[in-house]
Amino acid sequence: MTSPAEQLLPSTQRALLHRIATAQAEGRSPSLVAAVRRQGRVVWNGSRTCVDGHAPDSDTQFRIGSLTKTFTAVLVLRLRDEGLLDLADPLEKHLPGTGAGDVTLHQLLGHSAGLGAEAPAPWWERTPGSLRPGLADVLGEQGRMHAPGRRHHYSNPGYTLLGALIEAVRGASWAEVLRIEILEPLGMHRTSPQPQAPHAGGWAVHPWADVILPEPAEDLGLMAPAGQLWSTTADLLRFAAFLAEGDDRVLVAASVAEMREPAAPPEPGDWEGHYGLGLQVVRRKGRTLVGHTGSLPGFLAALWFSAEDDVAAVVCANVTSGVPIGEVAAELVDIVAASEPRIPEPWRPLPEVDTELLALTGPWYWGTRPNVLRLGPDRGLEVRPVNGQGRGARFNARPDGTWIGLDGYYAGETLRVVRNDDGSVNHLDLGSFVFTREPYEPAAAIPGGVDEDGWRGLGG
Repeated sequence: MTSPAEQLLPSTQRALLHRIATAQAEGRSPSLVAAVRRQGRVVWNGSRTCVDGHAPDSDTQFRIGSLTKTFTAVLVLRLRDEGLLDLADPLEKHLPGTGAGDVTLHQLLGHSAGLGAEAPAPWWERTPGSLRPGLADVLGEQGRMHAPGRRHHYSNPGYTLLGALIEAVRGASWAEVLRIEILEPLGMHRTSPQPQAPHAGGWAVHPWADVILPEPAEDLGLMAPAGQLWSTTADLLRFAAFLAEGDDRVLVAASVAEMREPAAPPEPGDWEGHYGLGLQVVRRKGRTLVGHTGSLPGFLAALWFSAEDDVAAVVCANVTSGVPIGEVAAELVDIVAASEPRIPEPWRPLPEVDTELLALTGPWYWGTRPNVLRLGPDRGLEVRPVNGQGRGARFNARPDGTWIGLDGYYAGETLRVVRNDDGSVNHLDLGSFVFTREPYEPAAAIPGGVDEDGWRGLGG
C-alpha cells in the first residue's frame, strides 16, 4: 500500500489515466493495462477495457513478445559472469553444428550477427513451434543477410540460437533455467512460458470496422527465447527495477549496465537510439529510456525506465496492432518525470577522505586546456573541462593504484599518477595524454618538450 507521501498528485494520476484511455480508444484495443514505478515503489496502476466490469489489473497476464529477449540476454550474461563462456566466443565453441557457428555471442545478443530477421515460412508467430523442430528449420537456407558485426539487423532466430546455447551450457531447458535463475529470485511468480489465469485473450481488430477476431496463442517451441513469455505489469515493474539497479542474486549492476552499451552501429538514419545486449536504448525529449518493446499476434507490450528520473512504466494491450505501445509507455515516464521531478538526495560529505587523493583535486591542464579533477566516493575521480566543452569522464579506482574510465572519450582508458623520484606528483597520464598543474609546465614530462624561453608576448 502506498502512503500518501508516496502517491502521485491527483493531476499526475489523471494525466496518466487520460493517456492510456486515449491509447485504448484510439488504438481500438479490447483492453489495456499500465503501471508506473518511481523510486522503488509502484505509484500508479491503470487500465481500460471494452467490457464493463472486466478491466485487467496488475495481476492479469498478457503476452509480452520480444520483451522475452531481455530475459534471455540476462541468462547469457550470467554464464559469462560465471566464467563458462566469453561474449567474444564463436557460437560453434559451445553449440556446434548450427551452420552459424562463426558468429560471436556478442553479435547474437546485439543483433549484429547478420542473420535473417525471421524464421522461414509459415509465419512463426502464428503457427506451432512443432513445425520447426530443429535449429536448421529456424535458420533456413538463407539465414545470413549481412556480414557479421557490420550493422544492426534485428534477428529473432538469433535469440533462438542463444536459447539453445543456454540449454547446452546449463544442461536444462531454457524455461527451467529462466525460472530458477531470474523469475524466482526476483519474485516474478506471475511470469511464465504458458498463460496462467487470470490472463487476457489476444485479439485482432479489423482495420476498417469495429469488429474483432481471436488470435491463436501458439507455443513457439525453439523460438520461445525470442518471444514466448506471458507476464503482468506488477512482475514487469520488478524486472524494470532489476534492469535499472542490478541484483547480485541474478546479475550484478556492472553487467546490467553493460547491457545498455551500444552493441553495433545503428540502422541507417536511426541516430536517436541504439541496441545493447538484449536492451533497446532511445533518446527522446532529453531523456534516455532503456527497455524493450514486444508484440505477438493479439498482444503488444512495452517497458521503459529512466535511470536519471528513477521512473519506470509498463504498458500491455491485447490487440495485434493499432496502439503505439512504445510511445505510450515512454509518455507515461515523461508525464511523471516532468510533472513531479525527482527530488535529489541531500548532499552529504564523503564518509572519509584520502589526503593524497584530496591533494590531486583542482585544476589540471592538457596542453592549454583547463580541466578540473574532483574526488568522488570509493576513491573515484572525475575529470571535466572547465568550460564544459571537450572531453570529460568519470573514473573508478583499481586495486593497483590506477583508475579506469567509465564513459565518454576516455571509457576504458587508464588514468595514472606519475611521480618524481621524491614521491611528488609530476603529472597525470591519461591514455598517454599528459595533464599538468600549469599549462605546459616545464618541470613535467611534456611530450616534445617545452621551449626554454617560456611564454612570451607578441614582440618577444
